[in-house]
Amino acid sequence: MSEPMITIKNQKINNYAFIDSQNLYFGMKRLGWSLDYRRFRVYLREKYHVGKAYMFLGFLPGNNQLYTFLQEAGYTVVFKPVLEIKDGKIKGNCDAELVLHTMINFSEFDKAIIVSGDGDFHCLVDYLLGKNKLEKVLAA
Repeated sequence: MSEPMITIKNQKINNYAFIDSQNLYFGMKRLGWSLDYRRFRVYLREKYHVGKAYMFLGFLPGNNQLYTFLQEAGYTVVFKPVLEIKDGKIKGNCDAELVLHTMINFSEFDKAIIVSGDGDFHCLVDYLLGKNKLEKVLAA
C-alpha cells in the first residue's frame, strides 16, 4: 500500500524518509532527549512532505509491541537480524539495508530525507545530491 502524495500549492510532492533507528535512538539519548516517534512521523510529513518513512532496525524477539506501535505511527519497518557479539552486546547494523532500500525506491520518490548522524552514508548522500534527489540529512 503506497502512501498518498502530499499536495502543496497544486504541486504533488512525494518525498521518502530513510531512518537509521539505532543512530536516531542513541543520538537522542546522548542529548538527554526522548523522541515521540508518532509526533516525529507527523513532523516528517508536515515539514518535509514525507509520504513514506522507512524505519530500519534490528529485530529482537519480544519487541513486538514496539514494532506494532511504529507501524501504527506510520512507519514502514524494515528489520535486520541481529548478531550477538562475544561480549554479549547485540549488533543490528542496518546501514546496507538503508542504502539498498533508498536505491530500490529511487524512481519512486522526489527527494530523500536521510535520518542518521553517522558518516556511513556519505557516498549515498553524495549520489543523491548529484542526482538532485536529496532534501535533507537529519542528525542528532
